[in-house]
Amino acid sequence: MDEPITRMSTEECWEFLRRREFGRLAHHLADEVHIAPVNYAVDHDPATGRRSLLFRTAEGSKLLGVVMNPDVAFEVDEIVDEHATSVVMRGRARRLEEDEEHRAENVPLRPWVATEKWNVVEVDVTEISGRRFELARPWQHIIPD
Repeated sequence: MDEPITRMSTEECWEFLRRREFGRLAHHLADEVHIAPVNYAVDHDPATGRRSLLFRTAEGSKLLGVVMNPDVAFEVDEIVDEHATSVVMRGRARRLEEDEEHRAENVPLRPWVATEKWNVVEVDVTEISGRRFELARPWQHIIPD
C-alpha cells in the first residue's frame, strides 16, 4: 500500500456511481437538513456528454424539500474487505416535467420497495469528488459482536 487515501478522477467517480444504485440524498426542508436513502441511476447523454442522477419519489418531505430548496448533496459508499470507496457530489435537484419523465425509463432505475413513486427527480451535479481508502485493519474487527 503506497498511500492509504487515493483521490478518484471525475471519470472514476462517475463509473463508480454507474455501477451502483443506492445512495443518500441530503436536502433542506425548512430550517433543517435531512438525509434520505434513495435508489438512483446515472443518466448520460452521449451527444452532449452531460451526466446527472435520476431517482423516483412519492409525494412527501423529500420532494417538498427539493422543490423548496434545490441545493442538495448526494453520497455513495462501499466497503469491501479492507478497501472503502466514497463519492460525494453537490448539485441542484428538480422534479422533471411530464414530457421529460420518460428519461427514467431509459436508465436502470428500479424501485426497491413496492410503493408508488410517480415523481422523477434529476440531480444536476455541479461538483463531484471521490476517494479510495485502504483500511488499517479488517472491517469486521471494527464492529463489535
